[in-house]
Order: sequence, then structure tokens, then C-alpha cells
Amino acid sequence: MAVVAIYSVKGGVGKTTFAANLAWCAATHSSRRTLLWDLDAAGGAGFLLGVDPKKKRLATSVISKEIDPAKLIRKTGYPRLDLLPADESIRAIDAQLAEIGKKNRIAKLTADLIKDYDRLLLDCPPVLNELSSQIVRAADLVVVPIPPSPLSARALEIVREEVSAEGKKAPPIMPVFSMVDRRRTLHRDAIAASPDWAVIPASSAIEQCAARQAPVGAFAPRSPGARAFKALWTLIERTLAKG
Repeated sequence: MAVVAIYSVKGGVGKTTFAANLAWCAATHSSRRTLLWDLDAAGGAGFLLGVDPKKKRLATSVISKEIDPAKLIRKTGYPRLDLLPADESIRAIDAQLAEIGKKNRIAKLTADLIKDYDRLLLDCPPVLNELSSQIVRAADLVVVPIPPSPLSARALEIVREEVSAEGKKAPPIMPVFSMVDRRRTLHRDAIAASPDWAVIPASSAIEQCAARQAPVGAFAPRSPGARAFKALWTLIERTLAKG
């Protein structure tokens, strides 16, 4: 059982696309009972998995323990893959955590949720606050999507600082190049500088995930994007096994 956070302090890096596709890979390729917990108010993970949002503002009730999280979990159209969706109430989650004053509330909730699953993936908002700190405490691995750019490199350093602040309990970080176009010199140079990082290419098939509301492996299994996400998930599994 393991908790994997997909996190970056910078928006627009492909984080939600990573979360949905990796959750699908966990359920499909690894045959893991998988739960994707959407902690981003935009609710993009549910959209990419074809789960229609509900208008009830219940997501933060999970945090306050007013409602059993299991009652909000939704089945997706894919075997072994469930979703704990977000809604607009998530926008108030940081203030709610501060009011509750429980520094490990997210960790305790993930510990309860993982009892029924093999893998729990967290689609995290691009924030640097109490919620992100609690996510780091809850995670066994933090996957950080990074487009090859100076701003993204800076965002990675911020994540490293936040994670290292947890000391010996800090989870490992796995930076991953996202939206890579090898025709661009900047991208090729970035990959050459960090050859051990996994690479997710910029591709039309991955872009179609939103239009089709489906993971790329479900409709284009032989595409470079689908193969890249499968390879990344295999790397994640190997990293978790070592941990």
C-alpha cells in the first residue's frame, strides 16, 4: 500500500493529466486497487476520467470528518479505479485545516482510505501552504512534473525545500520532464543535463485526453504518450518497492 502525490507549486505543468493517467496505469497495468483523490478545486481529475461532477459542496466535509470519505468515492468506467472527487468547497480547505489545527489530518485520512486500496494517488493543487505541507507528510513518494524551463526548475527547488523541511520523514521526490518537444534545443539540453529523469512527451494523443475524457492508454495504447506513462508508472512501482 502506498500514497503517491502528484505535486508542483507551478500551474500548467500537466499535473492533473499525470494524476489521471498514472492512476489508470496503476489500475490497468499493475492491476492495483487504485483510488485517485482530487484535492484541486478545479476538479480536473474527475473530468479526465469521465466522472460527472456533483454540485453538492461535500469535499471539505471529509477533512472535518463530518462525513465518511467512502460515501463520496465514485466508481470510474475502468476496473479497479475509483475517484474521490473535488468540488468548489476545496477552495476553503487550507483555512479549514488551520481552523482544525490538526497537522496530520491528511495523513490520517489517507491511512484510512488506503486500507481498501493498493495505491492512493493525490492530485494536488499548485499551492504552498498548510495543505501542501500535510500532503508531503502523507505521501510515500512525490512526483513533480517539470516542463523544461527555468521557471519550472525554480518550482522544483521550492518543492525540494518544502519536502526537506520534514527532515528524516521526508518522502523521496521524483522529478519528471513533462510536455517535452525534442525538436527544441532548450528541451534537449534539459534532458541531457538530467538523463535519469523520466520523460513524458508533448503529443497530440495526450492533448486529446481532455477532449475524450479518458486516459491516453485507454484510446491510444500504442502512442508515445501512452508508452511514456506506462514506463513512468513502472518506475514509480520500482521506487516504491525499494522504499
